[in-house]
Amino acid sequence: MALKVLAALDTARIQLYHFKAIIIAGMGLFTDAYDLFSIPLIVLLIERHYYANHPAGSKDKDNYIPPVVTSTMVATALVGTAIGQLVFGSLGDRIGRRRVYGLALTIMVLSSIGCGFSVCSTRKCVLVSLGLSRFSLGIGIGGDYPLSATIMSEFANKKTRGAFMAAVFSMQGFGILASSTVTMVVCTIFDRTSNYVSSKDHTPKEADIAWRLILMIGAIPAGLTFYWRLMMPETARYTALVEQNVFQAAMDMEKVLEIPMSEFEEENPLPQGQQPYPLLSKKFYRRHGRDLFSCSFTWFLLDIVFYSSNLFQSQIYSQHLSKSHKLNAYQEAFEVAKFQAIMAVCSTIPGYWFTVYFIDRIGRVKIQMMGFFFMASVYLAIGIPYYKYWNDKPNKGFLVLYGLTFFFANFGPNTTTFIVPAELFPARFRSTCHGISGAIGKVGAIIGSVGFLWASHGKKEKGYPKAIGMTDSLIILAVVCLLGMVVTFFFTRETMGRSLEENENDDYPN
Repeated sequence: MALKVLAALDTARIQLYHFKAIIIAGMGLFTDAYDLFSIPLIVLLIERHYYANHPAGSKDKDNYIPPVVTSTMVATALVGTAIGQLVFGSLGDRIGRRRVYGLALTIMVLSSIGCGFSVCSTRKCVLVSLGLSRFSLGIGIGGDYPLSATIMSEFANKKTRGAFMAAVFSMQGFGILASSTVTMVVCTIFDRTSNYVSSKDHTPKEADIAWRLILMIGAIPAGLTFYWRLMMPETARYTALVEQNVFQAAMDMEKVLEIPMSEFEEENPLPQGQQPYPLLSKKFYRRHGRDLFSCSFTWFLLDIVFYSSNLFQSQIYSQHLSKSHKLNAYQEAFEVAKFQAIMAVCSTIPGYWFTVYFIDRIGRVKIQMMGFFFMASVYLAIGIPYYKYWNDKPNKGFLVLYGLTFFFANFGPNTTTFIVPAELFPARFRSTCHGISGAIGKVGAIIGSVGFLWASHGKKEKGYPKAIGMTDSLIILAVVCLLGMVVTFFFTRETMGRSLEENENDDYPN
């Protein structure tokens, strides 16, 4: 029989506290997206400022960061994120979600500031210190993933749990929009106040300050929620089911739900459960191995595709924006940021909020399968005729298809892979299993963002060797999406409308 305090959570009406929790939990994901999508923007400024001189004998007239440097800059943050998900996921189950929640945010804020204060002014020193700061930032961001997902799932009622968790994750969309907006504002101010003498000087010295400022501003929204994170009570499910302190759980929820404590009084103060078993045991894998596989592998496949979607942004920018050799560093970064903001408003953010609206109506599995299917369809539509049509004839149809990849990623597996791992596992494993799933996903992100960054070039250019090209790369991504749809169909369980205790009950029908 379910504890009264947990049953009250499952049936609680929507209150102001739920929306407050969405903002508090969502700020970490806001910072994650802000950092991820600001990197292509600040790379333009770093490239112009620190790579102004061409190597001897270079035939390339444009300035560019060597591929190894770009790949390392991307990979360091993702490696840090994977480590953070594993470490903080485990700590969330061992010592409590609340106790480490503030620590993850502190690491994020300090690392964001550290990215801006990358020491020295020489190229090598700046890039090394920036890489270290991004690694540390990745740890904080990674830690926030399992904690935010678990906390929101354990506070929400079962009827609207999916919508609340999707709303938390939707803060990524606003992080993308914020990074683009801040970049446009900063670059406009610097461009108008810069003292470069002639139009031939396309790399003002102040550009070295501009990219630092863009990165540091991203720490402000997350820092503003620090106090409220510390003031959040521990989740009732952790307190009651893991710490076995039902009385304390009832006291905490009395404050949160504004319900008299008399309604939480238990005849049996301790929950009656089965004998506990460790994570690394045959019993765990027999009962939850399938769920861990489905959550981890679908997240892995999704991140290959989602993070590699950045690989053809450069082609889109070069075709649809003003020629970079006619722009100074600020103007080029402004144009790219404007394009990114338009994509966020027209496709990315709507995709998140379609999920918020539909996830508790049609379910996680259907949305995830649909998202994978339509992403595969769009990649095939872009990839097969890429060199014969799209590459030479850029038009609005191409931009619509490009936007649809983001829309169906977010109204699809990018959101559901974040939600489902926080619903399927027992309370004592919930944060850890979410961290494991996310960390495996980040391995896919490294493959997608770094591997396809090299593979997508059909000719030798900007330091990249000739590889399989865009057509083959996009077809491979489509196949990955179709595989994700198949894995979802055969292995992912639906969690809509059920309490977390029903989802983790081994005797509950699948």
